[in-house]
Amino acid sequence: MLKQYDVLILGSGAAGQSMALRLAECLKVALVTKRELSDSASNWAQGGIAAVLDTTDSIEAHIQDTFTAGAGLCDPVATRFVVENGKRAIEWLIDRGVPFTREADSQLGYHLTREGGHSHRRIIHAADATGAAVQTTLSAQVRAHPNIDIYEHHIAIDLVLGDKVGQPGAGCLGAYVLDIEADEVVTFAARSTVLATGGTGKVYLYTTNPDVATGDGVAMAWRAGCRVANMEFIQFHPTCLYHPQAKSFLISEAVRGEGGLLKLPDGTRFMPEHDPREELAPRDIVARAIDFEMKKRGIDCVYLDISHKPADWLRSHFPNIHARCLELGIDITKEPIPVVPAAHYSCGGIVTDLSARTDVPGLYAVGESAFTGLHGANRLASNSLLECLVFGEAAAQDILAKPRQSSPVLPDWDESRVTDADEEVVISHNWAELRRAMWDYVGIVRTTKRLKRAQHRIRMLQREIHEFYSNFRVSNDLIELRNLVVTADLIVGCALKRKESRGLHHSRDFPDLLPRARETILRPPRKRERR
Repeated sequence: MLKQYDVLILGSGAAGQSMALRLAECLKVALVTKRELSDSASNWAQGGIAAVLDTTDSIEAHIQDTFTAGAGLCDPVATRFVVENGKRAIEWLIDRGVPFTREADSQLGYHLTREGGHSHRRIIHAADATGAAVQTTLSAQVRAHPNIDIYEHHIAIDLVLGDKVGQPGAGCLGAYVLDIEADEVVTFAARSTVLATGGTGKVYLYTTNPDVATGDGVAMAWRAGCRVANMEFIQFHPTCLYHPQAKSFLISEAVRGEGGLLKLPDGTRFMPEHDPREELAPRDIVARAIDFEMKKRGIDCVYLDISHKPADWLRSHFPNIHARCLELGIDITKEPIPVVPAAHYSCGGIVTDLSARTDVPGLYAVGESAFTGLHGANRLASNSLLECLVFGEAAAQDILAKPRQSSPVLPDWDESRVTDADEEVVISHNWAELRRAMWDYVGIVRTTKRLKRAQHRIRMLQREIHEFYSNFRVSNDLIELRNLVVTADLIVGCALKRKESRGLHHSRDFPDLLPRARETILRPPRKRERR
């Protein structure tokens, strides 16, 4: 079961699909995705894409807003690189036919909104479902391209390294991938492999992320010998819909950007007491404020109220939010929306350069799985899709510039020493225990004691999961659990190394800011895990 390609892309979000389209003009591409092509965090993105598109805005203003949100930890070179290439990325999407919301009276011809942390209106969007508009447009073109083969319901198990298959120094040569529906392992060989696997949200009990966000790329890269950085900076979105029948439904940042007010159950506003920017403060500040008020008052949620805006305006600007809330008995034109914080975005990830290259030759990482230095200690709203597009283009250019080589011949996956699992319930129990421990001990506000308690439990689970993985045939749930526990350990490891409170990492034991901002970089042990 050997499949050979020029490029193997793992993940089908905005980063993976935009890369596939850029590469497929010259190369044969395999696009592997765990579920359907549209199952990604990109598809769920509501707010929009930040870029300097208006003449009243400037590159320097966007950079400064990013630095301010990032709490002094943004890499200046990477930040400028992304912001300066933002307009071209948007023009590429417009050329592809993405239906951004238009506004006849604006100089651009498109409506620009504003979100928390931005000093200007610079968010181009497609109503309140920008990610879906981008994904739908790109997916149709990916499916139609003769040089792109799509493998849905396939999940990567691990990367294939030259050192492990008798080709020392060859770097990454592809991946072993489980065909979930056929229940068999396929070997994908490629001279260039791209990790576009998304985030780590499912490591937490409550998240705005889709079910596929299980840290797969980070865990595989770590096992392959790549450095990871700043994993402690987990952004908790302040406003996830609080309702027993709503699974991880996000209430867009743009609702606050357009005048939504956060209130206590009695209707009192509380953000003015927490930050002079009030509801437009960066996400980490708003999330901590909500967390503080909920714990202080013993309440289950707070409320986001935008009912003072005209009903027709709300229905046209936030059609999906309005429709979903109405399904659940909440009319946002007349009443406030109950909201709670939830794990939303990982600002850290696999260390990459400006061409999205990792520490392993032939291996690239783009999107949320990568650490580029753009987000610092806290991602500025709507910079994430921009990062996907800009670094997706950079990686594609780097791959296209390399001399074309034939795909390597790789050995098949070895299942000679494993058997069928005898107790699948172990997986579900470990999954639940891991996510509960992360939520309880590695949440919005942290202490060293809580982090060490989490680390102890995670490492016990890690040993148990490794034993299970070593003895039984792989399954989708086992692969994801194995990756989640590695990712959780990396998050806690980074959090324990940071002896300050900065951005998204808030420690009661170290409440002050250190005078110098430093990245938290973890290096894998030389002895790598082997099956």
